[in-house]
Amino acid sequence: MTSRLFTKNKRVILYGAALAVLLFLLKWLEFHFIIINNAYEVYIGAIALFFTLLGIWLALKLTKPKVQTIVVEKPVYINDVSGFSPNLRELERLNLSRRELEVLELMAEGLSNQEISARLFVSLNTIKTHSSNLFDKMEVKRRTQAIEMAKRLCIIP
Repeated sequence: MTSRLFTKNKRVILYGAALAVLLFLLKWLEFHFIIINNAYEVYIGAIALFFTLLGIWLALKLTKPKVQTIVVEKPVYINDVSGFSPNLRELERLNLSRRELEVLELMAEGLSNQEISARLFVSLNTIKTHSSNLFDKMEVKRRTQAIEMAKRLCIIP
């Protein structure tokens, strides 16, 4: 199949190869004459390019920050939940129901809405409603904001 294709298009292939060789020779001669006629400028340009690249490399090498790993040991304090008493004044001010407070405490434990609904034996929509009411009363948009505010106000441990 390949030999038949070659014999059929032999003239076209030979003509294309001859043109490619001729083009290569012309470009080589053009480059050769440019180098000879403009040798001084070509050498100066090559030296300038070399020193520019050397300067960029050296600048990157010198300005690269030295990375050093520092290990810091800090004591971790665990809150004693047994002696915690919620701030009743803030609970009244926010007007949180007992169920909303339960939902908030379970959110603080890191449970998802599905897990909270399973633990409290209510539907997922009920938990979403309690969460929405909780966010409105606390004037927050996310669970993390609600938990952070509740801990700051001493509503949950």
